[in-house]
Amino acid sequence: MKLAKYKACICEGAAESAIIDILLEHELLIFPREEMIEEKVIRCRSAKRFEQKYLRKDYVNKISIIRILDSRKENFNLSKAYKNKVDVINVITAPEIEMLIIFSKDEYTRFKKSGKKPSDFCKEDLQMSQVKSYNFVKEYFSDPVVLVMAIKRYHEMSKIRKGEYTLQDLLKS
Repeated sequence: MKLAKYKACICEGAAESAIIDILLEHELLIFPREEMIEEKVIRCRSAKRFEQKYLRKDYVNKISIIRILDSRKENFNLSKAYKNKVDVINVITAPEIEMLIIFSKDEYTRFKKSGKKPSDFCKEDLQMSQVKSYNFVKEYFSDPVVLVMAIKRYHEMSKIRKGEYTLQDLLKS
């Protein structure tokens, strides 16, 4: 994965934001926070709104937009004016980011047998009602080693399509 000098890291939800923040704080990503637009994770799913808020500034260099999301179908169509100034990189966490918790707890087999969505399994079977909240995820993965191990196990078990990236691709080797 080749990234531009400036990066915009867009996260779909609070849990994804917490995970990226943990990885940034512990310098585990292939880029530092200082290379990110506004030096923070951006929560903006609309390409138009992103253009208006962030791309109207005069960037000399190209920008890599790194989208952390669980849906392969969600489009992010920038206007023609930005097509050559921006790379959009989708980092897929399908079916849901909560899979990281399931892997960290070594509950994958029980999860598969349950037939539930990952977030429902975490809430109902693992008794984690706040599984989608930023603070819960930040505290749960306070040990970054646990998070990195979960990301690696998740990557091994994922069905990664050609040209797709996972969180593991953002980790330093």
